[in-house]
Amino acid sequence: MTLPHQPRVLIATAGFGDGHNTAARGLAKALEGQAQSIVIDPADEASPRFNSVLRSSYRFVTTYHPRTWKKIYNNVERRDFSRQKSSYMRRVEMAFVQRVEQFNPDVIVSTFPLYPYFAERYVRSGGVRRPVITIVTDSININASWRKAPTDFWFVTDRETKNSLIEQKLPEEKIIDTGFPVDPVFSTLDPLPETSPANPFRVLFFPTARKSALAPTARAILDYDDWPTELTIVLGRNLRRLYRTARKIADSYPHRVRLKGWSRKVPQLLCEHHLAVGKAGGATVHESIAACCPMLIRHLVPGQEEGNLELLRRIGGGSLANTESAIVKALHDLLSDQASNWRRQKQALSLHTRPQAARMAASFVLKIAGKKQLETAID
Repeated sequence: MTLPHQPRVLIATAGFGDGHNTAARGLAKALEGQAQSIVIDPADEASPRFNSVLRSSYRFVTTYHPRTWKKIYNNVERRDFSRQKSSYMRRVEMAFVQRVEQFNPDVIVSTFPLYPYFAERYVRSGGVRRPVITIVTDSININASWRKAPTDFWFVTDRETKNSLIEQKLPEEKIIDTGFPVDPVFSTLDPLPETSPANPFRVLFFPTARKSALAPTARAILDYDDWPTELTIVLGRNLRRLYRTARKIADSYPHRVRLKGWSRKVPQLLCEHHLAVGKAGGATVHESIAACCPMLIRHLVPGQEEGNLELLRRIGGGSLANTESAIVKALHDLLSDQASNWRRQKQALSLHTRPQAARMAASFVLKIAGKKQLETAID
């Protein structure tokens, strides 16, 4: 039987953290040429201005008041998302439903935990049921909003996370270990080999918006006396806020510092550097793993990012270094004895790298979409 059309895949994301968008884009790229796919952000479409305020507030709290965020995160653990009480979220839900009806997808993929609840209520109100796949962008410690989502499948980042969810009584057959769907370009790149002389030792730094942390962190790396170091600072969305400080650092260490604004070449940068330093977000951690680039966690958001750090520790690919003295100690541990510990971390990461994760996720999505089309054609 000939399928009626190329499978349609609707990918719903949200801008609260980079992981959701990175996973959505990675999957969409892997589906190119095999499916009609669109990436939507219902929260942004429903109320762009208010959503912008919420996103800014989220970044502010997680950067400057992590303890406050942990309380919010723990409260979310106890919340019932099957009921819609917020007028704002009702607008978001309406935007989501409108997109579903307009696009008429064969499969709905969500990289944000709330959208499967929207899909369930849509079906209960008389809408057409479609398979729902949830891509969990965190590792090991998974919030209840993900775990309780009414979804047909959960895509998870690694075996450790799958085991964690099974221990919490989620059905094993619904948990698919695809890996985090990083940009498929990772599969075409060659990370630095563990035999690299690592001289100079090139560090890729993703600072948060916190000005007070930028210069001390950079100087701790550049002033390390036992091994020559170079630093690339990726300022991203913090370009305007941090540029002057970063420029002063670059001027103080001639020919040893590169500044990058918003870069689409993060996969290439990770593969060219010996070490990444940054926040323990799902995207950054799993992109570092995909590039076999050891990572030091400079900033940790309590709750949601603790599992990402734990994953790095378990696989032997990184550690927490949230103070300048901890960074210096970590550099010493990595680079002593001709960088033997750095080489061991590279080797450990090579056993866990998943550069093909987006294509694996896309393959499973297409399989489910094909089944849905056949069922529809038979009916």
